Amino acid sequence: MQFFLGDPQGWKGPVIGEGARQIKDSDVAVYVHAPYVINVATANNRVRIPSRKLLGAHLAAAAELGARGLIVHGGHVGAGDDPQTGFDNWRKVFERLEGHDVPVLIENTAGGGNAMARKLERISRLWDALDGFDVGFCLDTCHAHAGGEDLADVVERIMAITGRIDLIHCNDSRDAFDSGADRHASLGAGTIDPELILGVCRAAGAPIVVETPADGQAQDIAFLRSKL
Repeated sequence: MQFFLGDPQGWKGPVIGEGARQIKDSDVAVYVHAPYVINVATANNRVRIPSRKLLGAHLAAAAELGARGLIVHGGHVGAGDDPQTGFDNWRKVFERLEGHDVPVLIENTAGGGNAMARKLERISRLWDALDGFDVGFCLDTCHAHAGGEDLADVVERIMAITGRIDLIHCNDSRDAFDSGADRHASLGAGTIDPELILGVCRAAGAPIVVETPADGQAQDIAFLRSKL
């Protein structure tokens, strides 16, 4: 199970409700998704500094819940900024993080020419910058497709960079290959061949979270269980 601990588009800190505490005591594997607003890569201090604080707060909350990972988007730098600034800012995050029991899982993103984790070339540079730190990776199939990465061999290429894939976000895409649009679709209802999605899941061998539209999630999970 994956959930947010607050408004995904807001800056307020995490809140652990009674339902989340009950999940902690169950046998359900829990993943926490950090708010979308977090962007630790940016050169803008008014965004980067609050982003670091919010990321740290969510790590602490995720640890309290016994989560297996905290998923956070790779972020981006501004137009005209050197991408290396973003990679360096990511390294500073881990240099300043005190001991944490929950791995940070950086997720690939679908759009943005200045994104840190859209193209594998950028992900490779990000991992070079984070050399020496224990960093996990979350692969989103919709984001990879919309971001212009071929799913046929994307697992092999990512593993060559990161050495690990900790979680799959298994989603179809409403938009075309390399569109840069982050719009999820139910499996088989979008523009990705379902066999490619299944191939990613098989090759990665990682836990799977379905982030498709709610009215089709039960069918999507049943489809994955029947095929995998």
